[in-house]
Amino acid sequence: MINKKTILGIERIDEFQSVFAKKRIGLITNPTGIASNFKSSIEILNEKTNLVALFSPEHGIRASIQAGEHLESYVDDETGIMVYSLYGATRRPSKEIMDKIDIMSIDIQDCGSRYYTFIYTMAYCMQACAEFDKEFVVFDRPNPINCEKVEGNILNTDKYRSFVGYYPIVQRHGMTMGELAKLFNEEYKINCKLTVIPMLNYERWMDFEDTQLPWVIPTPNLPTIATAYVYNATCIFEGTNVSEGRGTTTPFELIGAPWIKSERLAEELNSYNLKGVYFRPQYFTPTFSKYAKTLCGGVFVHITDR
Repeated sequence: MINKKTILGIERIDEFQSVFAKKRIGLITNPTGIASNFKSSIEILNEKTNLVALFSPEHGIRASIQAGEHLESYVDDETGIMVYSLYGATRRPSKEIMDKIDIMSIDIQDCGSRYYTFIYTMAYCMQACAEFDKEFVVFDRPNPINCEKVEGNILNTDKYRSFVGYYPIVQRHGMTMGELAKLFNEEYKINCKLTVIPMLNYERWMDFEDTQLPWVIPTPNLPTIATAYVYNATCIFEGTNVSEGRGTTTPFELIGAPWIKSERLAEELNSYNLKGVYFRPQYFTPTFSKYAKTLCGGVFVHITDR
């Protein structure tokens, strides 16, 4: 099958100029906010709209900050535009900030997992748009691990609602950012004025490689598409005393701890004959995060068939 290259929402901005005409625009983004020719969404909106504010999710708009580190607002060196932090003292923009814009937009690559913070940054900003009567615009992007597979448990929000799980959706949600925005807005009653600028030539079965788009690391610990696949399973180890591989060059593809015997764990896991995955014994020493500078025994998770 010969696929046409997927056309991103941001690449269709000329078709939707009426949405942005005579409006002050804010943009939530990071390095993944690019067109297929690598031109940044910041640059595109700065040229084609009245871009007046940037909003930074976790890791910053340049993805230069490690997981969990808070950041403050600052002026972007490249554009001179104010960057407001959505991962600092607050995760919701205030009325004072929202008064500076007419439209809040987002262009960010999701990874397809319920506990990825970017989707809740989007939800919180949609809530602010509803509260302060602003419009919210999503420049849609692919789900890199496809939209056909939906797997995992449903979050119990009565007990476990947080910034890594705000709505009762499954672990592997099988939606694009635009579809998530519609779900949050309609099913979970945010009820903001929402516009989703859709992609062209995108099918739900597509893995990221099928889109023919460039892969940009969305966060420091999600370097490859393979990482995005295992992240759905191994990120849950963040809530345990087992390392999820942060501080190594292959986070989430490694799990382990100082007391684990690699060969024994690999043998036990492989005895289940799980389809499409092989667990190889491996020792590793994280440079930061859990068990920094301590030798850990564990396994490397090899995907043999997605």
